[in-house]
Amino acid sequence: MKLYYTPGACSLASHIALREAGLPFDLEAVDLGSKKTAGGADFLAINSKGYIPALALDDGAVLTEGVSIMLWVAAQAPTKGLAPNAASPQYPKLVEWMIFIATELHKAAGGLFNPAYPDEARTIMKANLARRLDWADQALAVGPFLMGNVFTVADGYLFTVFSWLPHLGLDQGKWPNLNAHFTRVKARPAVAAALKGEGLAG
Repeated sequence: MKLYYTPGACSLASHIALREAGLPFDLEAVDLGSKKTAGGADFLAINSKGYIPALALDDGAVLTEGVSIMLWVAAQAPTKGLAPNAASPQYPKLVEWMIFIATELHKAAGGLFNPAYPDEARTIMKANLARRLDWADQALAVGPFLMGNVFTVADGYLFTVFSWLPHLGLDQGKWPNLNAHFTRVKARPAVAAALKGEGLAG
């Protein structure tokens, strides 16, 4: 199994999930500009969408889209508790968080990395993102994790997106509950290993 990633990008969430699950996998970095992998392969031949993450499975199948990858990874290691059982009433709540992070936080924050957006549009996008973060901060007041006392793949995803805020000129300290969650997740051994694996930590 191989995860195609770009350091610090949204693929970090899938990388964290794999580390937390304890599954064996290889990593290969992707240059999104050239669409080439570190090994010189044409990434478009691996994922024709042209973006990360992509997870190549041992049977030759390739999973794309971070939410799909993270939920699949969680299902491969049910004893790790990275997702409730699909028949559990808690499972839709996890999916709800994953969709919220993907559509309301990830897309909003990710778009701000595009230098083509004019300043007026960026101001509106930042304001919308801040409102969504306000809501998430209030929701995390009961913590310590999104689903209560258990770390799930949604926590790794939120950690990844929240890590982008300083690069976007947003102060993480404005959201104390989210910031505490970020610190809590960063201290996990699997998260530290993922960061080190991507060259993001010593």
